[in-house]
Amino acid sequence: MSEPLFPLEPTAAAAQAAIKDEFAFFGDWSERYQYLIDLGRKLPPFPEEWKVEEHRLHGCQSLVWIVPQGNRERLDFHAVSDSAIVSGLIHLALRVYSGRPAAEILATDPDYIADIGLARHLSPTRSNGLASLLAFIRDTARAQA
Repeated sequence: MSEPLFPLEPTAAAAQAAIKDEFAFFGDWSERYQYLIDLGRKLPPFPEEWKVEEHRLHGCQSLVWIVPQGNRERLDFHAVSDSAIVSGLIHLALRVYSGRPAAEILATDPDYIADIGLARHLSPTRSNGLASLLAFIRDTARAQA
């Protein structure tokens, strides 16, 4: 594996602020969806051998695999989906939470979802999948903390 892509910002709060600023640039949701798709394409390569049932995230309509690595000082998450928009949602979540200490993950609510209006523009199945992804990240951090 290459060097982790995340974190891009020094703190989870800074990542959420950057996400809010980036999405404010777009005038409508068709542009925001395109940006999500573009973000999903920037996810680091995900090894084919990790695409096994053991790493599958359930609760998503799309296929999603996630692999945590690290310990309480730094948790890295590697994830991918077969859906372009879901891959973008993964990118946002990893940008906020991956590469951070377990305590910071647990102390950070996913405010970026409401800040950019994402909750109002996701289908129920994508909302459920995003909730499953965030729960997996928090549960992993809780287990390490």
